[in-house]
Amino acid sequence: MTSAGGSAAGLTYPEVGGSLREHLPGGYRHLRYRVRVGSGHETFARYAEAVLTWELHRRAGLTVTPSAPTAVAGADVEVGLPLGPVLVRAPNRVVAVVDEDNRQGFAYGSRAGHPESGEEAFVVRLGLDGGVWLHIDGFSRPARWYARLAAPVTRAVQDVVTRRYLAVRLD
Repeated sequence: MTSAGGSAAGLTYPEVGGSLREHLPGGYRHLRYRVRVGSGHETFARYAEAVLTWELHRRAGLTVTPSAPTAVAGADVEVGLPLGPVLVRAPNRVVAVVDEDNRQGFAYGSRAGHPESGEEAFVVRLGLDGGVWLHIDGFSRPARWYARLAAPVTRAVQDVVTRRYLAVRLD
């Protein structure tokens, strides 16, 4: 079951829940990444917990200030990216939680003050063959003047952070 976070009030884009759909919304840069992180129910449970408790973000080198200890629909979370002496802050809201036997995770969307406008989903899947996959899907476009001005740099930073998520190992 996927639970939604209710109102889109306070979000900076209208396509709430779009990162969990098969086709991402038009007019944005799209991200679709997958990596196999292991196999078996134990690995699935370990990665699902890391995603839902913000541990994946922390291990990717980000700061996380959530309003709830786990990702729950409607929770606010500020993710910070240290860039030298500067901490780039990105306020988000959890817009959906995925809680199924073979899929667990969440999607969050940008709030006012985020450098980008859009949404990102972090979902762990257990395949029929027992393989465990981390999926990161998202869509975004610059929202702040500095993100628009430095669009190639902000895209590169987004790619680096996504690769950090995919590189996290919980062995």
